[in-house]
Amino acid sequence: MPATILTLNPGGNSLKAEFVECRASQQYAFEGRTLLSVSIEGIGKASEISILKGKEKTSTEAISAGSYEQAASSFLKWCDNRSHSGEHAELSDVGAVAIRVVHGGRDFVEPALMDQHVIDRITQFEKLSPLHNQSSIEVLAPVCCQFPGVPVYAVFDTAFHHTMPDHASLYAIPPDLAERHQIRRYGFHGISHRYLLERYAHLAGKVPEECSIVSTHLESGCSLTAIEKGRSVDNTMGLTPLEGMMMGTRSGDIDPSIVALLMREEHMAVDDVMTLLNRKSGLLGVSGDSLDTRILMKEYESNPRAKLAMDMFAYRVRKAAGSFVAALGSVDAIVFGGGIAENGPFLRRVVCEGLSGFGLKLDHKANEELIDQEGLLSTSGSPLKAWVIPTQEGLQMAHECVRKMSMKDQ
Repeated sequence: MPATILTLNPGGNSLKAEFVECRASQQYAFEGRTLLSVSIEGIGKASEISILKGKEKTSTEAISAGSYEQAASSFLKWCDNRSHSGEHAELSDVGAVAIRVVHGGRDFVEPALMDQHVIDRITQFEKLSPLHNQSSIEVLAPVCCQFPGVPVYAVFDTAFHHTMPDHASLYAIPPDLAERHQIRRYGFHGISHRYLLERYAHLAGKVPEECSIVSTHLESGCSLTAIEKGRSVDNTMGLTPLEGMMMGTRSGDIDPSIVALLMREEHMAVDDVMTLLNRKSGLLGVSGDSLDTRILMKEYESNPRAKLAMDMFAYRVRKAAGSFVAALGSVDAIVFGGGIAENGPFLRRVVCEGLSGFGLKLDHKANEELIDQEGLLSTSGSPLKAWVIPTQEGLQMAHECVRKMSMKDQ
């Protein structure tokens, strides 16, 4: 019998929730089925809940979501009202809940039942992932109230990257200092990168352990992963999700001296600088207008700052992809995932043309036509392939949860 898993995925100021049908016998996440997908956006502001079909909103209405806890509580009430009217999934069918947790440090390499010990560790890792882990804890109370006796699992974004070797994950600072404060590169978006790997392997007629790829997760938060023979060996993010790519509102890599300069010259406190780098930089900060690449591309020819933001962003993705191809030495494919990559022909073209020296031959017609859908972006004869694969974190979270439950029952 299939199990119905409720997945909750807290974002920067949003909460995505999905009901997913999984079977214990399935081998990969993409074999599951999404029954209902919704997104609550504007948490702490004027909040709305939208029903999603793929990435498209089919309906939207106001909802009370002053905090992540209230967002989860309001969502469960919304579901209850709809189930009574015969619409969508039944809360009574839920056999387990999976909650995405951004930072699990080195402690968690697989989903963990959210007992008090796990909750305490997640809370402690908040210092390494400010603005992230706490939201996963906040949604727990209404979930436990709604589903007494139903197992609730934390699924960690860092887990996929526990295979990163020391030469990639350690910073060039004194080892005793790094060890004392758990300072190392952990990598993030592992749930998405694992899904992209396994889906690519299926499309290529291989098993994941045979695949060496560079996968991209490009949304409000962005990262690339170097995957060698099915194992993550590097990720552009580091100690926190601030390192790496230019993102929606995050700066990504900067010279550390900039922090001291801003504190000294602008009389900013540490927290003010970190807010600037996390919330007011990236595409939004450079463009001065929006973090939505669809909006920025509409203004690309008429707004110099929008053009600069997109050129900077595409260049940095291209540079990171190229560095990972070089680091791996032998690569099967570049896999584009995440909303920006899934609907961004301009970005994909800039990245792929930059990799032509590695043997990637872009099919320009396919690149223009493949919007928010899966498909091959490179020509049939291209030695280095390029794919676009819509990432499905909900399917991956539910699959990992069911697999963990099956192992526990054995």
